[in-house]
Amino acid sequence: MLTILILYYSRSGATKAMSEAIARGVESVYGVEARLRTVPSISPNTVITSPEIPAEGALYVEKSDLNMCHGLILGSPTRFGNMAAPLKYFLDTTSTEWFNGALIGKPAAVFTSSASMHGGQESTLLSMMLPLLHHGMILAGLPYSESDLITTDSGGTPYGASHVAGANSDRALSPHEIRLCMALGKRIATLAVKLSS
Repeated sequence: MLTILILYYSRSGATKAMSEAIARGVESVYGVEARLRTVPSISPNTVITSPEIPAEGALYVEKSDLNMCHGLILGSPTRFGNMAAPLKYFLDTTSTEWFNGALIGKPAAVFTSSASMHGGQESTLLSMMLPLLHHGMILAGLPYSESDLITTDSGGTPYGASHVAGANSDRALSPHEIRLCMALGKRIATLAVKLSS
């Protein structure tokens, strides 16, 4: 059984909802399972402020999750056109995995959520790609054969799945966004199968 790690940070629940749709896409591929993991919140002094085990939702990521996965899908809400600090904080601690080449040659993708259509989705997706490139991962986006990319009036980019959550973060994923999330998960799972054979 191959494992795709879906690692995300979510504050208001939109990125978490996206991760669950992506997981359904991953698990639509025979022989592949999704492993949902998150990172704890941090204080402005970059100290972990959350309990060791979350009260609900996905468990916190461990370095062994990176070492054992066959692909990685990384998600974050936008923060001024960049990934959220808790996710960046975790990625900044992966020097040992980088040195050991734990992620080299594995497929990867990214996803994000923002309050508005012009909230910096594409730059956030690009910011998450940078550490994955340094880790030697094989990046994949969404091709325009996914017709929802052309017809969506909410989220969705060729760089990765995205969602427009609204000013109050209360807008549910649209049908377009759900299908694009699932397509992204399926794409990375399919690539992992091909690369592992």
